[in-house]
Amino acid sequence: MTLSVLIGLSAVMVAIDDGNPLVLITTRETGEDALPFGPFDPERHRTFDLSLRGWVREQTGFELGYVEQLYTFGDKDRDTPEATLTDAPPAARVISVGYLALMPDAAPTGAAFEARWQGWYRYFPWEDHRNGRPSMIDGELAPHLYTWAAGNPKRLDRARIAFGLDGARWVEERVLERYELLYEAGLVAECARDAGLSKPAVTLGAPMASDHHRILATALSRLRGKIKYRPVVFELLTERFTLSSLQRAVEGILGLSLHTQNFRRALDKTGLVEGTGRLETGTGGRPAELYAFRRDYVRGIAAPGLATPRKTPD
Repeated sequence: MTLSVLIGLSAVMVAIDDGNPLVLITTRETGEDALPFGPFDPERHRTFDLSLRGWVREQTGFELGYVEQLYTFGDKDRDTPEATLTDAPPAARVISVGYLALMPDAAPTGAAFEARWQGWYRYFPWEDHRNGRPSMIDGELAPHLYTWAAGNPKRLDRARIAFGLDGARWVEERVLERYELLYEAGLVAECARDAGLSKPAVTLGAPMASDHHRILATALSRLRGKIKYRPVVFELLTERFTLSSLQRAVEGILGLSLHTQNFRRALDKTGLVEGTGRLETGTGGRPAELYAFRRDYVRGIAAPGLATPRKTPD
């Protein structure tokens, strides 16, 4: 028996709206939230990138700008029916290549498209620490994790490190590690679904179709880490922005509150932005100067990312 392999492309399309990170979501026939997803046809598509841009345009109406490949997801029994082609056998193995796409604004998709923007903390509510450590971590998550880890020191260490329990430091980049730990502990709905069990009494975060929750967690981990060593956050901003809106965007991505003075002091040293001499208008408050990303300047250097000094220890 020859096993057929199909290749699908998943897009994590991220935008920022007033400091809040959003991800573009579609809805499966089952009612589950899903990432935009399309098949790669080697006869029609010269490259993965061109294929991705083409069907994203068709499905959502958006033209992609900044795109980078995330990871290849090939676990057996992935539930991705949209990856099938017309003449594909039903038992084909589906491989999905995930992509991260950064959008400068969360423009409406229009009535012709079913996709919609959704706050990404809907799927990872334990990740948003902008207003302090979420009470659900110690009130709901920790008791279940301690029960799951009882008598198993390795499990307990993983839980402590991942979720900052027992005084451990919260590390924002460990989004994927935290999601996979919750999956193992049976605290996300996908675990029961994949095992063919009824929905557990306790689930955290909105569920997603197939392994899209894991793909989204991978994208969050990548973006949270990358903004610290590459200036990719500017791909999420309009051409002109205030320093406050830049800081809110970084805080939204990291799920943390930053120390404003230290953030701006470090930003000045990078040379990444320059004032335009223009002021923001129509806000009702004190006008703030508009800045621009020095795109031409960074093309000739190994451009740094942004320092992210926390406002208070988490």
